Amino acid sequence: MQYRTLGRTGVQVSTLALGAMNFGAIGRTTQDEATAIVDAALEAGINLIDTADWYSQGESEEMVGKAIAGRRDDIVLATKANMPMGEERNHQGSSRRWLFTALDDSLRRLGVDHVDLYQIHQWDPNTGDEETLSALTDLQRAGKIRYFGSSTFPAHRIVQAQWAAREHRLSRYVTEQPSYSILQRGIETHVLPVTEQYGLGVLAWSPLASGWLTGAVRAGREVTTSRSAVMPERFDLTIPANRARLDAVEQLAGVADEAGLTMIQLALGFVTAHPGVTSALIGPRTLDHLHAQTAAADTVLSADVLDAIDAIVTPGTDLAPHEKFDTPPSLLDASLRRR
Repeated sequence: MQYRTLGRTGVQVSTLALGAMNFGAIGRTTQDEATAIVDAALEAGINLIDTADWYSQGESEEMVGKAIAGRRDDIVLATKANMPMGEERNHQGSSRRWLFTALDDSLRRLGVDHVDLYQIHQWDPNTGDEETLSALTDLQRAGKIRYFGSSTFPAHRIVQAQWAAREHRLSRYVTEQPSYSILQRGIETHVLPVTEQYGLGVLAWSPLASGWLTGAVRAGREVTTSRSAVMPERFDLTIPANRARLDAVEQLAGVADEAGLTMIQLALGFVTAHPGVTSALIGPRTLDHLHAQTAAADTVLSADVLDAIDAIVTPGTDLAPHEKFDTPPSLLDASLRRR
């Protein structure tokens, strides 16, 4: 396992990080399975675990808490808030009122007195940056969080938040968690140049592109991944974007074979090759998934392989922009571009 500094924090984290979204109802993972995955991940050298209150409505945090009991100090623990937790209208968002409550709830579920990284799950257009940053700064000063970061923020919102922190003399976001893979490269155009400029650590989620880059999705095969059962529209080949993805996957499979790599090694090696990326978040549902993904921990792609990938998917291009959470709404809905 390789390690890198998380932004400018001085904290060393593994280049592969364990994402716990599949723990609980979402991935139908039991506590015993989750604990076994955490055990194996730590044994492989992973030291960053990332979850969120929204994952299975708190169940993921509870499972992570039980799995790390007795070894919390050896782990860089990250969670998130902002997404809806129930039907009450104020049990979501980035207001001071909700973040104070949400963090206490997360700490209780995790069974800890602080988290190392607390992230705003997505930009909240209804809450000003000063409101959110002042709340996070106070939580940091209270010792409940060590650092805080953003997730799926558009580039201009990352810049705005950095400016607001300086203007109001508040602590700032030190990380960003964007979606990034060979098939979704849009952040190379806008987000990564900004995070590099401001020295933010980058934790890339969905580096396997929702299963497209695991090797399980190939031409002529029935798609039977767990993600395809939950989100069949993402694998419907009558949709042009999905046909384009499949065409790219077939070409990428040839590149992987020629380089003597699995598709997972190619995909994770690509994400961690970017100098602006700190860690790739893997989200295994089973121990077999974890072992296949940690096998890529030391993968270093040659310049020839990276050039071949660039020839298949143009740098800065998203093959499925409609699935991105940081795409400006007006690019997806024509009515928002019309007076």
